[in-house]
Amino acid sequence: MKISFKYISYFLLLIMGVSMTLSSCTNDLNVTPGDDDEFLSEAFFQDPASYKQVLAKLYAGLYVGGNDGDSKADIAGIGGDFSSYLRLLFVTQEFSTDEAIIAWADGTLPTLNAQTWSPANEFLEGTFSRAFYHISVANEFLRQTTEEKLTARGVDESLKAEIATFRAEARFLRAFSYYNLMDLFGNVPITTENDPVGFFYPEQRTRAEVFAFVESELKDIDGSLAASRSNEYGRIDKTAAKFLLAQVYLNAQVYIGENKYNEAATISNEIITSSGYTFAPIYKNIFSADNDRNGAQNEVIFPIVGDGNAIRATGGGMSFIMHASIGGSMDAASRGMDGGWQGIRTRREFVNLFPDANGIADKRGSFYTDGQSLDINNVGTFTDGYAVTKYINKNSDGTAAQRNDIPDIDFPMFRLSDVYLMYAEATVRGAASGNMATALTYVNKIRARANASAITASNLTLDFLLDERGRELHWECHRRTDLIRFGKFTGSSKIWQWKGGSINGTATESYRDLMPIPARNIQANPTLKQNPGY
Repeated sequence: MKISFKYISYFLLLIMGVSMTLSSCTNDLNVTPGDDDEFLSEAFFQDPASYKQVLAKLYAGLYVGGNDGDSKADIAGIGGDFSSYLRLLFVTQEFSTDEAIIAWADGTLPTLNAQTWSPANEFLEGTFSRAFYHISVANEFLRQTTEEKLTARGVDESLKAEIATFRAEARFLRAFSYYNLMDLFGNVPITTENDPVGFFYPEQRTRAEVFAFVESELKDIDGSLAASRSNEYGRIDKTAAKFLLAQVYLNAQVYIGENKYNEAATISNEIITSSGYTFAPIYKNIFSADNDRNGAQNEVIFPIVGDGNAIRATGGGMSFIMHASIGGSMDAASRGMDGGWQGIRTRREFVNLFPDANGIADKRGSFYTDGQSLDINNVGTFTDGYAVTKYINKNSDGTAAQRNDIPDIDFPMFRLSDVYLMYAEATVRGAASGNMATALTYVNKIRARANASAITASNLTLDFLLDERGRELHWECHRRTDLIRFGKFTGSSKIWQWKGGSINGTATESYRDLMPIPARNIQANPTLKQNPGY
């Protein structure tokens, strides 16, 4: 029987005996298996099935924090649940903004709510280390799949051709990690399969050098990736690489001080007109348990796959987002879950992006308000702040998911409606290849699906687009990056409750547009230089 990649990503991890925990941050950039039974060894790669198994590790690592759910964490010093790649992206991209706030007081977590973090923040350390761990696995996979090594092992030509696609996917996932590192931390080291395995201090590169590396990689792998929509569900294709490249170009002014809006608009147009991805007719279906088969899969370009039956107990990924967003008088069963962790809500300023105009309510503003106050007087009280009910662990027809403890929801990392909004923004910012009438059509298509009123050309402004991105893409790990690009993350131009640590919010320092290089990582690699202000 054929097993889909959705299951390979997790089941293989349970039988591989993989154990790659890093003993210290010094080794975040290399992989040194601790015994002969571990994978990434020459003996392991004698099995033709091993190549897909390591690729599965790379994909699964976006969701789970270790190889047995949470109990065998990949990253030393932070639990497998806390060190889930998706969970850490959510923590950094959402808690630091107007879209989310968390009640918990674990370690330095509250400083993420208030933009008062320091280099000693263990969640930033986890984010930095998780991304580099992912890079290290990709690098070793690339070392083990050169033409010379495959020929020496007697790998046949058909498998070699398949491995060539695997390699392109590994390079994409590595570029994805470098994109996140560049976005969050700025100047970071670059290591590739050409660097030595073992102890060394990798050289820190400028943000511009990281930008150039990511851009080059995404362009170079285009010829080796699967054609758009031809790969197994959950795996990368050419369109995912184009999406990430468009995203890089849209943020180029922030990253390298150079306008690349024309490039962003051009690539966005290619995706919209030629990729085969199509606009899902029902918004809520994109965030339900069966979003891999209810029509939403036609819009989602890059899902981080979740599966209740394939994943062992975890507090990472969508399990964290679902459990932590349930509390107060909410009925967990109505959300398809077995309970709530009384954690994440949203702030009043975000709720205010969804006015009920002339009795027409935007369907994307999905809040639980019973017993919840709009204002957050006490960050540690879950009922202070409206709960967000965007995601649901039930199928789109209302039937139950496979389990109620670990959700089936696939996280929509990249989707087509974001491409519409990127095209519109790049056009409003002056892209020569953009067309304002076309941009307006795309935005109104998004709004029509949401039951929101159409806008006119005069409404299509940057301020409107920032708000519209929040309405359409909230809780999808974009908000911090968006606010920075619009100049509204730090400073006083946009204030929300508890920004800066005060109930009504206050301006924060502009240097916080970059996160600090974690102190522990600098201790491990003293050649790293701290970002200004920290």
